[in-house]
Amino acid sequence: MSGRSRGRPRLEEVAGIENRLLKIALKEFLDQGYGGTSMTRIVQLAGVSKTTLYSRFPSKEKLFQAIMYQQIKRIAPDRDLEAFEGAPDLEAGLKAYANRVLQLGLRGDLLGINRLIYSESHRFPELGAAAAKRTQVGVGRIAKFIEECAEARGETCVDARGAAETYILTLRGWYVDAMLTNQKVPAAERQRWVDRAVRTLISSAAQW
Repeated sequence: MSGRSRGRPRLEEVAGIENRLLKIALKEFLDQGYGGTSMTRIVQLAGVSKTTLYSRFPSKEKLFQAIMYQQIKRIAPDRDLEAFEGAPDLEAGLKAYANRVLQLGLRGDLLGINRLIYSESHRFPELGAAAAKRTQVGVGRIAKFIEECAEARGETCVDARGAAETYILTLRGWYVDAMLTNQKVPAAERQRWVDRAVRTLISSAAQW
């Protein structure tokens, strides 16, 4: 008898279902807004049962969080912190990370997601909570990188997390300003700002 007997789906099938749900949900969020997106409509568009959707994403909030984490994984900013031979380079790593995050954040789905968060978070606090969790992912990774750089220099960093929060929130401030003006920022202009911001941050490294 040809074919495979029915039973539990294979891992690749499960991943395929989840990716399809996330792709459809992303389009719905961007087209309809967070408040206007319906879990029932996502089920219909995906051609799956409600059980299939809710067993993976128990709520619209969890579904939106999953989309955000998928976007973080897609842009993979960590690669810019690990692209150096030998000892990690603090200044070069922070500049590369910032340029990648800001460049990709101002186009495509990432820009749409962030505009949605800023436009609807006053009505849906869970959007702000999801953004805060995403911020903490970035803070944690940068703090680890700062500690790695200090260790490579034979130094001790007593407040890597504080420095990382300052760095990430500085990037956010520039990003929000660029996003709200709705103007395309030339790459050279962005890079000059990143260079200046990172140099300013590193100038206080002795206080970390």
